[in-house]
Amino acid sequence: MDIKRSGSQASAKVPSEYFTGEVRIDPLFRAPHPARTVGLSITFEPGARTAWHTHPLGQTLIVTSGLGLAQRWGGPREEIRPGDVVWFPPGEKHWHGATPTTAMTHFAIQEELDGKTADWLELVTDEQYQD
Repeated sequence: MDIKRSGSQASAKVPSEYFTGEVRIDPLFRAPHPARTVGLSITFEPGARTAWHTHPLGQTLIVTSGLGLAQRWGGPREEIRPGDVVWFPPGEKHWHGATPTTAMTHFAIQEELDGKTADWLELVTDEQYQD
């Protein structure tokens, strides 16, 4: 058994090439080998969002607070709220973040494939974000 005590892992800021706005990542867990699951708590301040990206083995989001937005490439922008569970299939291009006026926190759970959990693409433009 391994217990990660609340507050025992440092928060991190995110790279600006992958995110727009103020975003904080708090690590939750990284399962030991041979498991490959990684869990994070991510907080987006109002207007903050990810870049477009994909996950080699998919991603599950569990919204824990606030009001957020998520969109898959070619699909409508969707509101996401506390208690919502969002699944992005492997390879599906998407983004997620806060609304323009409300912060949002979600848990992000994904698996590593060859040491990688995401393939980062272009930033979401203001026009794409506001559509």
